[in-house]
Amino acid sequence: MSSSLQQIFPSFSTPLIEAINQNANEQFVSAGTVIMRTGQYIKNTMLVISGKVKIYREDENGGEFFMYYLQPGQACALSMVCATKSEKSQIMAKVVEDAELISVPLSLMDKWMMEHRSWYEFVIATYRNRFEEVLEVLDSVAFRAMDERLEFYLKRQVASCDCKDLKLSHQEIAMDLNTSREVVSRLLKKMEQRGLLKLHRNHIEVVTK
Repeated sequence: MSSSLQQIFPSFSTPLIEAINQNANEQFVSAGTVIMRTGQYIKNTMLVISGKVKIYREDENGGEFFMYYLQPGQACALSMVCATKSEKSQIMAKVVEDAELISVPLSLMDKWMMEHRSWYEFVIATYRNRFEEVLEVLDSVAFRAMDERLEFYLKRQVASCDCKDLKLSHQEIAMDLNTSREVVSRLLKKMEQRGLLKLHRNHIEVVTK
């Protein structure tokens, strides 16, 4: 585990990596596995070594609203926040690509914040980056029409996978945006007519303009 940590989290100091190796657990989790549910108490925070984890909110009717992805080199800021206040999770986390995760006991958060400068800086950067990303999502919902929200969503997906070929179904997009599949299909067709993308049977090809 040590070599993976040093490669994926190059800012971590050697003493911090040693502390993680001694206290954290390594997990290999298959795509489709829900690893955090709304309402549960959180005892660990996740460091992502490989794969991708989707973070989203779920309403009382089971509807989903996509927030952001956790990717290699990142951690779950919201789990850290819940832990410091001993609160229940307000989010769902699902593995969308087979992942290797490191579970860090939240009981060590305060201790490491004082003992390891590199952990302190990592936690603060994680808070800041996620706060900025959530603000972008909030702006998208509050100030943009659905067609603009869809374009913003697709841009985030492209940035996430660093690719132009998105293996997303219309239904999956609709769930992430908390709208209907029919609305998504209609807007995607309009985007195709504008030359922004090409619709294929099982994927969406984003066109760079």
